[in-house]
Amino acid sequence: MDDPGSFDVRRAVLVAVLATIVLVVAGAVAYRMNGDVPRDLRMFGVDLGGLSRGEAEEALRGPVAEHAATPVRVRLDGRRLSFRPDVLGVAVDVALSVGRAIRGQARPVVRVDKARFGAELRRYLAAGRVTMRKPGITFFGLVPRPSYPAAGLDLDLDLAVRAVREAWPRGAEADVPLVRRTPETTAAGVDELIARVARPAVTTPMTVRAGQRTFRLPPAAIARGLVFRADEAGRLTPVFDGFRLRAAARRQFATVETAPRPARIRIIGGRPRIVAGADGELVDVGRLGADLLRAPHLLQAPGRRREVRAVLCRVPAPVTGRDLAGLGIRERVSTFTTYFTGGRGTPRSRHIITIARAVDGAIVRPGATFSLNAHTGARNHAAGYREAPVIVGGRLEPGVGGGASQFTTTLFNAAYYAGLEDVEHKPHSFYFARYPAVIESTIFYPSLDLKFRDNTPYGILIDTATTGRSVTVTLWSTRVFDRVTTEYGPRRHRTAAPTVRRRAGPRCLTSSGLPGFTQDAWRVIRKDGREVERRKFTWRYDPEPRFVCAA
Repeated sequence: MDDPGSFDVRRAVLVAVLATIVLVVAGAVAYRMNGDVPRDLRMFGVDLGGLSRGEAEEALRGPVAEHAATPVRVRLDGRRLSFRPDVLGVAVDVALSVGRAIRGQARPVVRVDKARFGAELRRYLAAGRVTMRKPGITFFGLVPRPSYPAAGLDLDLDLAVRAVREAWPRGAEADVPLVRRTPETTAAGVDELIARVARPAVTTPMTVRAGQRTFRLPPAAIARGLVFRADEAGRLTPVFDGFRLRAAARRQFATVETAPRPARIRIIGGRPRIVAGADGELVDVGRLGADLLRAPHLLQAPGRRREVRAVLCRVPAPVTGRDLAGLGIRERVSTFTTYFTGGRGTPRSRHIITIARAVDGAIVRPGATFSLNAHTGARNHAAGYREAPVIVGGRLEPGVGGGASQFTTTLFNAAYYAGLEDVEHKPHSFYFARYPAVIESTIFYPSLDLKFRDNTPYGILIDTATTGRSVTVTLWSTRVFDRVTTEYGPRRHRTAAPTVRRRAGPRCLTSSGLPGFTQDAWRVIRKDGREVERRKFTWRYDPEPRFVCAA
């Protein structure tokens, strides 16, 4: 039997040894973890060891911002490319990277916008290199037509993202080869979707109940809204696109919907008045699309009642009276009128009136730039424009939308005399006496535009008016400048008009010709009794030939 005394000694020694080990380990841990981040852990060349989470995030922000300028180098299918990180949607997440560092991992967290990343890479793939064919189903009228899948080479987006996340933080090149892939939805799967979803969906109209009212979706609208989308893996999924559905059945939706009406500013009694807007009720087309796809009635045989409920959502007016009241639109700050012949009946006159109506009531907010092309869109037959004389290549020819330049000049002068910033304009190549020399502008969609910026603290209301012989543009706001005037220099470099003979025909328009010249004009702006701007405008007018149409 052991001596009890010796046992106690051994136990004391063991306790002492264990205590020493604990102290050593604790010391090592304390040394290693003096803070949230373990010692000796570096990221982007920064020693984060021993720092708290907040300190580590602060220390990392600068180097991460610098690294954001490092190009993402990719070897895509053997082709070396370089991208700005923001173009690919690639960025370092500082907070998550520090969280990873606290767990002892030195690799940063790189976020990637997969949709943007994949779309950008695919732009640089050589034509014909992607041979994998994704499945699809497209409606031709009410008949669904299949596109069958086929295995082949394709971009593996997940593999590409992993490669970039690994390489970019190190400044290395990410190797992204094309790989052979087989679409997940097979030809048999495409046929099944046609039989189970596509054909039954368009057999009969679908009744939509919205509150106490109903409307019917015709099969043609259902076919327009039902789309089959293939993802990166080639998995084909039916989806109801609610916005396409509404566009295809706009009249039917209008029977249950009330469109929101924005507040407006109108000139009433010679003063700007706010006309209140109103909220609206619109069908939640996103939810309706999902419910249509889930509705069991959608897949039943013809003859059965097919009905789905829709949810009407309150939609606030996009612009409120309070919004407009804060713009400070209270007085007339400029007005300009130009004159035309032909009354209201000629195509050219109608075009002037049409574009004036399209712009009437437009509001330009402080700091915003107004674009006439962007506001009116293409001036074509669909928009109500017809043929009238336009200048094409230095010659008068019939063209759609002729006359729009007269309104453009009128609007340009109104903005000019309001002291607004000229962003883009171009005078005519020939001089027309109905316009002020130099201070005028032409337009041609989409290459020539009129743009001006509201460089005042107040909003601008564009008010237009027409008669059978004139068009007027008036700008309403709060007056910032005392006075805006134009000072002209003499006409110089005068050139005579040549005579040009053209073959007679529908595109030959005769003209009497006008001389060319160059002239300067200065816009002078005064504020608080002193001159604050003097800007020089110069333009050279070509001589307008005397066109003679001969056989």
